[in-house]
Amino acid sequence: MAAAHWLMKSEPETFSYDDLVRDGKTVWDGVRNNQAALYLKAMKLGDEAFFYHSQKGLEVVGICRVSREAFLDPSDAAARFVAVEVVPVRALKTPVSLAQMKANPALAEMKMFKQFRLSVCPVEPDEWKAILAMAGEA
Repeated sequence: MAAAHWLMKSEPETFSYDDLVRDGKTVWDGVRNNQAALYLKAMKLGDEAFFYHSQKGLEVVGICRVSREAFLDPSDAAARFVAVEVVPVRALKTPVSLAQMKANPALAEMKMFKQFRLSVCPVEPDEWKAILAMAGEA
């Protein structure tokens, strides 16, 4: 079975892709939306995700990989939610902005646009390829 692809959002002033590269890995915690938490639970070792800078920047800037599958979120005292661990793969040659993605008809059905408030969402294989092409990587 092929690895799944995801998009994970982080505010760059809180934790940026450069922070992930500097640290070498991070626990993706603090997700409290039930649908986003289900997506975290679905992530498998080796799955890759676009790292999206939200709030400021509004662009896909890099790729990370799941290095540890879902476990109890250490920031959740109630032990209801999960976290995953991710490691950096690479920065994109050219970041891909939200405006560019919205303007691309191949991305019209992205979960990110249907459930915009989610911090984690799946990316279909054709969408993954389209974003990589937009970044100058295909």
